[in-house]
Amino acid sequence: MLTSAIVLLILFFVLKNFVIIVEMRETCVVERLGTFRTVLQPGLHLLIPFVDRVAYRHDVREQVLDIPPQNCITRDNIQVSVDGIIYLKINDAHRASYGIGDYRLASINMAQTTMRSEIGKLSLDETFAERERLNDAIVKEIDKASEAWGIKVLSYELKNIIPSSQVIHTLEKQMEAEREKRAEITLANAAKESKILVSEGYRQESINISEGEKQRRVNIAQARAKEIQLLADASAYTFKRVGEAIQKPGGDQVVRLKVMESYLENMSHLLKDSQVSIFPSKLAEFQTFAKVLGDNLRAPVNDTATVTQSTQARKGH
Repeated sequence: MLTSAIVLLILFFVLKNFVIIVEMRETCVVERLGTFRTVLQPGLHLLIPFVDRVAYRHDVREQVLDIPPQNCITRDNIQVSVDGIIYLKINDAHRASYGIGDYRLASINMAQTTMRSEIGKLSLDETFAERERLNDAIVKEIDKASEAWGIKVLSYELKNIIPSSQVIHTLEKQMEAEREKRAEITLANAAKESKILVSEGYRQESINISEGEKQRRVNIAQARAKEIQLLADASAYTFKRVGEAIQKPGGDQVVRLKVMESYLENMSHLLKDSQVSIFPSKLAEFQTFAKVLGDNLRAPVNDTATVTQSTQARKGH
């Protein structure tokens, strides 16, 4: 019974070292008598017990390594704490096994040294603004060194860039001063715009008033011109009718009568409103003119001889 158990254990040990199953996510490096033999891909493989052995197992999936925080000095002599994440993948299991002792540790150290070097080339403001350039530069530098290690660096990402507490306090003061400056500039621009708008309003108001006054004067002038034109047309029409009436028989006597009526009417107004006695000069001539005019008006209209005699008598006086 004991012998059967021992035989089973020996068979199990032999089968375990004779048959190996490589999973899909890994590769295995096999050594024969202490020297490299082959790299086993995923699947079932047979080994020679006590001769072949699996020396290394590598995960071929993409790996993520956390880069610990470290202090870096920027170009403007400001200390910052920087950390990140590196993404890599094994391309050659043979080189990853024999090209370097620990490719993970080597990648982390290379990323830290490269990060310190790249941060030292930039100022503090540039480190925040040029993250993409920093990431690309670090990947490029690590990829050059890691080619001999059988790994491929896919990308690098900066996680945090943290200045010291004193720098943060100084930056906060600077940002506060910058905000106050922007606020004052905004208020000044607002006051400027307000004054400009007010002055533009006054200017437009003055323009509107002047335009209104101009239009009012133009309208008054046009109305006066129209009135004058109408009066002139009426006067012309009146003079035309008077002239036509004068050309008719007896027209001149009617004109003399109208002149006399107007003269007497104006004289009556002067005598009524004046506080002193006003008499026309050459009253005797006026009486003679009135007598002659009365004689002419009493004379027949077609009596040419009588009218002529009366006119000659008036001229003799």
